[in-house]
Amino acid sequence: MGERGQRLRVNCWCVAGILLLCFGKRICAQLRYSVPEEVQVGSPVGNVAKDLGLDLSTLKDRRFRIVSGPNHALFLLNQNTGVLYIGKITDREELCDGIKVCLINLKIVVESPLEIHYVGVEITDVNDHSPTFPESEQRLEIAEHTPPGTRFQIHAARDPDVGTQSVRLYRLSSNEFFDIEIRDSEEDKIPFLVIKKPLDREQRAEHRLVLTALDGGSPSKSGSLNLTITVLDANDNRPVFSKDIYTVSLNENAPIGTLVLQLNASDLDDGSNSEIEYMFGKTQKKKVHDTFELDSVTGEIRVKGTVDFEDTEMYRLDLQASDKGQPPWTAESRVVIKIKDVNDNQPNIEVTSLSNVVPEDSKPGTVISLISVTDRDSGVNGKVICKILDNVPFDLTPSIEENMYSLVTKGRLDREIVSHYDITITATDCGEPPLSTVKTLSVQVSDVNDNRPLFSQDPFELYLEENNAPGASIFSVSAADNDLNENAAIAYHIVRGDGQHRDVTSFLNVNSDNGHISALKGFDFETLKTFQFQVVARPQILELRH
Repeated sequence: MGERGQRLRVNCWCVAGILLLCFGKRICAQLRYSVPEEVQVGSPVGNVAKDLGLDLSTLKDRRFRIVSGPNHALFLLNQNTGVLYIGKITDREELCDGIKVCLINLKIVVESPLEIHYVGVEITDVNDHSPTFPESEQRLEIAEHTPPGTRFQIHAARDPDVGTQSVRLYRLSSNEFFDIEIRDSEEDKIPFLVIKKPLDREQRAEHRLVLTALDGGSPSKSGSLNLTITVLDANDNRPVFSKDIYTVSLNENAPIGTLVLQLNASDLDDGSNSEIEYMFGKTQKKKVHDTFELDSVTGEIRVKGTVDFEDTEMYRLDLQASDKGQPPWTAESRVVIKIKDVNDNQPNIEVTSLSNVVPEDSKPGTVISLISVTDRDSGVNGKVICKILDNVPFDLTPSIEENMYSLVTKGRLDREIVSHYDITITATDCGEPPLSTVKTLSVQVSDVNDNRPLFSQDPFELYLEENNAPGASIFSVSAADNDLNENAAIAYHIVRGDGQHRDVTSFLNVNSDNGHISALKGFDFETLKTFQFQVVARPQILELRH
């Protein structure tokens, strides 16, 4: 898709997102792009920064990036231009086998202030596969005088491509006895060979045909299957299943050997012509064979491998019942197995961004980090309740998006009382029994200049002998500050007095750093018997927060 086409799609989607936000506040707007599979590394997908309205000049400083995820390596972000581009050649069939819409979800983060944006990139299909049959040849044995209209299932062709580029139609080589019919299933098109006119083994004992499968690409790709039909005399009744479609439910994690279903087919013939053998359809997927086993005699379907709801929610089994006549008759049926979820996954707590240092003067509601909680289970088993266990001045605030929380301050912080918090967050699902996950976050409270210096004694009373040596230290004062580092640094000075002692600074001096007081001249008892002065201790950082 060209740059203009991508831009049009993004703009249309963004408008839709705005409308959704207007009419439903709980829906979060996202960007969505579309790019074909197998495009070259370095190909642009879209300008995320521009479409989000971000200032390009701040992208590096704000650490514009993709948050790590299962598919984050497929794409890269240019912090200079804001362009999202291909970081690895994508194969849609490898990423999203069997999924109609292959959507890769990316989480984009910028900081200062912290923002999280969600970007979806749809990997669109290209016609890079041809239809293929499981075998190059299929042999059928059909009794002569089989009524016209009788159908026989043929191997279905598979094409990993999706939509119109998967298998669209089948063509049978020209002949007067057979035609081809297609049954559309949820996953594929299954061909059936249909008799147009009665067969006569004495006139022609064998028919060789070619079945061609074509996809809907442009140009179309194809694959072929050689059909050999041998006309025999035998059996005139086919087996019949008790149901065309069986539907059953099965708990995930069911033990190996668990009985899922017992098939029941009958045949009106006698002897070996009525003895029935059960089997999986020829085109059954390998995953079905790995998970279930079928008893060919009893028709019992039992668990063979691991059953995991989070891996597969539903299985579709194509089955056949064949009698032992010559030639054998075959009937088809389908079993739909719905897997029921059980609470077997613990919630997962993810800290998207954490500021582990918070100033003690932070206002209530200050965001410390964003917490996302996920649970692979579904329904009530996947619903998660998140809370803080300890009595700490922090709280979890739910976000608009489900299972997203903001860790915020609650109440006043005081470093001089508590300088460090370990915040324990627990996430518990609503399953029965519930499963929990605990995560501990460490937060350090940083100091601000919110304490005044205090003298250990006030007032001080000092006795001096007259005729002291000028310049000698006569006394020392000391004050303390509960703040840290530069916030606790103190400067001392003498306040100029009033009245007869207003010139006290002319004969006294204080060291501003250590509070040592020295006399600049000698004292004479007969001239001056007593005097008062005031020393002030103040922070070297004059700004004092309250």
